[in-house]
Amino acid sequence: MKVLLLKEPKENENGPDPYIKELGLHGLEATLIPVLAFEFISLQALFEKLSRPEQYRGLIFTSPRAVEALKLCLGNNCKEEAWKNFLGEKWNTKSVYVVGKATAGLVGEIGLVPQGENCGNAEKLAGYICSREPSSSLPLLFPCGALKRETLPTILREKGIVLESLTVYQTSQQPNLHESLRNYFSQQGVPASVAFFSPSGVKYCLKQILKLSGDLLPHIKFAAIGPTTAEAMATEGIVVSCTAINPTPQDLTAGIKRSLHL
Repeated sequence: MKVLLLKEPKENENGPDPYIKELGLHGLEATLIPVLAFEFISLQALFEKLSRPEQYRGLIFTSPRAVEALKLCLGNNCKEEAWKNFLGEKWNTKSVYVVGKATAGLVGEIGLVPQGENCGNAEKLAGYICSREPSSSLPLLFPCGALKRETLPTILREKGIVLESLTVYQTSQQPNLHESLRNYFSQQGVPASVAFFSPSGVKYCLKQILKLSGDLLPHIKFAAIGPTTAEAMATEGIVVSCTAINPTPQDLTAGIKRSLHL
């Protein structure tokens, strides 16, 4: 059975993407089509904020791209040395909250210790943060994307926890996305399952997938990586066959297998 994954490939991964690998272990032939292109912005502003750790209680990262922005803003040797010799050590005395294992792994690569990686989504992470952080005049620094939802900021604000957001990347559609989808359906046919990994993926791909699937559309089991993506799918009238309990290859694979009655 074939599975179409609408996601970005995992960076710096030796071998296949972990989702392709996990699905393959269960006899499912997965193909990955990247959906989003990323543009990093405000990197100088991010570095200036990172250079003042005494003004913050900690950091929040809800996506791998936000951590990549931090790595990019340390791009020249001078800044890298500043991070290693001073800034990283200072930030390591503070809380660093993350969503998901992929984000946690990147945070570990820059020498910080992540917390909350098993929360699975921003709403659960907000609850976790509220259980650990007292209300304070010092904010948590939140590098984020332009399309961030307001769930986490709203929950923290209601609990008196100050958040300072900085948009460090914005997303757009991959230029060759529609061509890639056409090639996939013409060469491999209609997959048994299609997995969406973001509301943006739903926005950019769904209409074309509906068109390419034709009469076989009712046979496709649509999967979501998390509740936010599932909500975006449901809003478009798509029946969500499964939502991963946590955003991991194992949980998504388990959900797809159940939906396919394997």
